Amino acid sequence: MKKLTIFLLLAFFITGCSQSATVEKDTEHKIGILLSDAGLGDESFNDSAFRGLENARDEFGILFDYREATDGDLEGALTELVEDDNDIVIGLGFSVKEAVEKVATDHPDQLFLLIDETSELENVITITFKEQEGSFLVGMISAMMSESNKVGFIGGVDVPLIHHFRAGFEQGVHYVKPDAEVFIDFAGTFDDADLGKQLATKQIQQGADFIYHAAGFTGFGALQTAQEQNILAAGVDTDQFFVAEKAVVTSMIKKVDQAVYDIAKMLYENGKIDATSFELGLAEDGVGLAEIRVKSLTPEQEKMIEDATGKITSGQLTVNAE
Repeated sequence: MKKLTIFLLLAFFITGCSQSATVEKDTEHKIGILLSDAGLGDESFNDSAFRGLENARDEFGILFDYREATDGDLEGALTELVEDDNDIVIGLGFSVKEAVEKVATDHPDQLFLLIDETSELENVITITFKEQEGSFLVGMISAMMSESNKVGFIGGVDVPLIHHFRAGFEQGVHYVKPDAEVFIDFAGTFDDADLGKQLATKQIQQGADFIYHAAGFTGFGALQTAQEQNILAAGVDTDQFFVAEKAVVTSMIKKVDQAVYDIAKMLYENGKIDATSFELGLAEDGVGLAEIRVKSLTPEQEKMIEDATGKITSGQLTVNAE
């Protein structure tokens, strides 16, 4: 069986299966990355991955290059990275899966890393996250802080990945307040802050006093509207407190930077990457919460979050992904 889900940190010491994609040990290593739709400057998913490569460069001397396929030519951008002799070519985001698999099939000796999707190709490593587990904790916090017992979720695109965030959030809300109402909207895009404002405004008019988004740059509009309307909110992927400092209580941290850094470290230390898949949740420290700001939890609420986290990491509590 090619795929094996293991802790990413343990992957440095344990070979997951008999088949592996290898990169010959050399004096220097190169990594290329194709960023997702929003590109650099999203203060979220792309910036996090880029930061992980910067850290690997600074610590290990790893060289890296990146592409932004603003013209929609994902295969062309990936092929350029292959032709530049990168040891690993990273495709960032679920929407790049088809292009990664096409280029990987055309270049069977090239090693690829696909983040946020899975693949059965032998030369494609995959990293996915249990976004639902971190979102569960955000849902708990939103229910604890909501006075109207009405909260909102805004997703970017209506796809299975974004439903991980939605499902975990809803379950967390109802774990604290079974009768709370959760408004759900999908923008259909990750790159429209004005639409994020419109959707947040609609939810606030319906009575929501806490909004959580998984919508990329679209979510910026939602966070800023929450601040303008004096309600609370939660960011996603990275700590988005500075987007709306009077509204953002916490963010669901998705540690893409650490995952990319760890892959680069494996390449640097071992000269090869085992062809396995990695699924990272609370137990693996792949997701979590940013610092709580704006409004504090009571000691009883903090204990409730701590207990729920322990139950999830131990397997006693399962968080739905859909």
